[in-house]
Amino acid sequence: MPDRHLIDVHVLLTRDTELLLTKRRGGAFDGMWHLPSGKLDAGEDVLTAAAREAEEEVGVLINPDDLTHVHTVHVSGSGPEPRLGLFFTTSAWIGEPSNREPDKCSGLGWFDLHDLPTGLIEYPATGISAYRRGISFSVLGWSEQAGSVECWVPRRPPSLRQTQ
Repeated sequence: MPDRHLIDVHVLLTRDTELLLTKRRGGAFDGMWHLPSGKLDAGEDVLTAAAREAEEEVGVLINPDDLTHVHTVHVSGSGPEPRLGLFFTTSAWIGEPSNREPDKCSGLGWFDLHDLPTGLIEYPATGISAYRRGISFSVLGWSEQAGSVECWVPRRPPSLRQTQ
């Protein structure tokens, strides 16, 4: 097992009760649904990375201050390296979402948060499900006997965040 973990960021773009998903093209998850997401670059903070990934993948501009952390999942088994996935949500962006990576994505779709499509990759599905239920942390894939572990931690509403 590697001695380091990747850090991924996932963006839940919400519009009323809908969520934007992207459909993977090529590779192991071809034809499956996912969130706009990607790996943290060296020297980059997670909010900037999430905003960058949303722009690169679906062409929307997000102010990192408009992102709210909603879930963290510690994942093993989703690839060659364990990872820590940070999920952020926003309903504030500039531009109309469009497919900016047609070599990696075959389409976009808006789905009701409570009626998601079949073929949703387990890793982002875990984060989306946790977001809907108010679960802020989970562990996925570390032990087949243990299954998924979740932990509820109260979130502070945006109105209670400190401003500087």
